[in-house]
Amino acid sequence: RRSRSVSVRSSCRVMVAFSPQSRVENDAKFAEDFDANASPTAAHKELRTVAFLTAGGLAPCLSSALGYLIEAYTIRSPKTRLICYKSGYKGLLLGDSIEVTQKMRDGCGTLQLHGGSPIGNSRVKLTNVKDCVKRGLVKEGQDPQQVAADQLIKDGVDVLHTIGGDDTNTAAAALAEFLKKNGYHMTVIGLPKTVDNDVTPIKQSLGAWTAAEKGAEFFASVVAESTANPRMFIIHEVMGRDCGWLTAATADAYMKTLNSRHLLPELYVDDKRLAVHAVYVPEMAIDMKKESERLKAVMDEYDCVNIFISEGAGVKDIVKELEASGREIPRDAFGHVKLDAVNVGKYFGEQFAEAIGAEKTLVQKSGYFARASPANEEDRTLIRQCCMLAVDCALRREAGVIGHDEERDNVLSAIDFARIKGGKHFDVSKPWFTSLLEQIGQK
Repeated sequence: RRSRSVSVRSSCRVMVAFSPQSRVENDAKFAEDFDANASPTAAHKELRTVAFLTAGGLAPCLSSALGYLIEAYTIRSPKTRLICYKSGYKGLLLGDSIEVTQKMRDGCGTLQLHGGSPIGNSRVKLTNVKDCVKRGLVKEGQDPQQVAADQLIKDGVDVLHTIGGDDTNTAAAALAEFLKKNGYHMTVIGLPKTVDNDVTPIKQSLGAWTAAEKGAEFFASVVAESTANPRMFIIHEVMGRDCGWLTAATADAYMKTLNSRHLLPELYVDDKRLAVHAVYVPEMAIDMKKESERLKAVMDEYDCVNIFISEGAGVKDIVKELEASGREIPRDAFGHVKLDAVNVGKYFGEQFAEAIGAEKTLVQKSGYFARASPANEEDRTLIRQCCMLAVDCALRREAGVIGHDEERDNVLSAIDFARIKGGKHFDVSKPWFTSLLEQIGQK
């Protein structure tokens, strides 16, 4: 697996990852490092109530981040009341929350072993009044932002930690500004969750490394389906609406795993048949004619073709074609096209199958398997770093989204919400990606 490191210049340093076999030693190390790196002014700010919510799609960091935040507050500010809003902004609007008990604090390390979000997620846009009313989250005539603000005031929340993507965090920032205009000061601190790794200006979003690793693990089993039928065409559809990073990283992780496996080419168990033969991401133009000719040659020689494709590759053209035929494409509360309705893998399968002479086409999606996984060691280290700084910032009442700032020398800091944007494109000129394409014969 490719070694990864992130430059850190802040009050936090990289922590050892959670290990259930050494829970006591790890807690002691966490407390020692956290106290050693604390801001000297942080302890002077008393926090009455801190709230957490997770929102948007799942990523392999939500459970881990919640666990580390609870642990960090228990160490640094044990008297602070901690509450969790259930199902993200839905719980906030409905006043549905749970208080973190001592038993939960004592057992929060268990969250490092699980995926998903123990407190639940939802896709709710506070400024989409019509959708909030339709879903029964507010009554007709109510302003969702006002309802959310009233609930935060009622709960006495000093700091709100949002774990989500750009939509989740910018919505929270807008909510904090709304409260400020109405005379209530609350600090919002976001953690950048997305398997797409597409948040500007954050170098690495939480959970993305794990998603790539798990997607590679998924395909390592699926690829054996190439032996189920002659001239088999396997399409591995990977999550990624506008950004191809996850697809590229998953393919790269898989190929590195393949290079370390025991093979028997004399009996057709070789790195050519098991390889990735093409990678398609939204940032690349696809020459269908040229690629069809190349992949047909692969099919003729190895009796199979395996491609990795982002779920967002070619979506704009596909949606345009479908809508021109009279089909209505559903969208979520944020106006995003629901990609399941577009089915990119199926579309490209139909485009390629005949041209490459495929006898059978199999589309497999690793998205749900990957995004619901527990965070791996690399992600847990990054998550822990970010959570330590998040709590330090909370004690200073410093708002922002925690991450390594690509535009400021990769310093780990609380980045101003105004600078947070989604849809960051993957740089297809990255050396590791161009090397991957060269390895698989794609130009």
